[in-house]
Amino acid sequence: MRGGNMKLIIHDLDEEEFKNIFSEPDEDVVLIGNSGEILNCIGCFGCWIKTPGKCIIRDQYGDMGELLARCEEARIISRCCYGGYSPFVKNVLDRSIPYLHPYFKIKNGEMHHKQRYDKILKLKVGFYGECISEDEKRTAEELVRANAVNLYAQVQGVRFVKTPDELGGR
Repeated sequence: MRGGNMKLIIHDLDEEEFKNIFSEPDEDVVLIGNSGEILNCIGCFGCWIKTPGKCIIRDQYGDMGELLARCEEARIISRCCYGGYSPFVKNVLDRSIPYLHPYFKIKNGEMHHKQRYDKILKLKVGFYGECISEDEKRTAEELVRANAVNLYAQVQGVRFVKTPDELGGR
């Protein structure tokens, strides 16, 4: 895997569903799916103090900060839950906090963590759900924009579809 061109896909689909919808990913694509038990971030700050840039919880999601640092584009595929991400995707994003420094700076009049890596990440998000309301769409779009500010990312698009297969291949 090369660093500069890598794409990261974080999704909450089961493995079989993902394979049925999306073609075999290129070698420069890393898939983060719910293929095992993900432990919750415990807010211990170990990823900032004890093991800078790495989560101290050493499960298969412990290197999310490093993966974000190595990728050029992050794509999130999530069921829309009340205008937010599914619990699994939210947990993966929580476990990605080592991507940032523990120190703060004022950005656009708001306090944010300092950037650990000198890069701008491209962010694409696809939400799916049968009955996503307009309020939920607005909330989700605001959430993605806020995540982009926090992750020093540029939003490349936010889509809303009824079923995950409508997101296939894009």
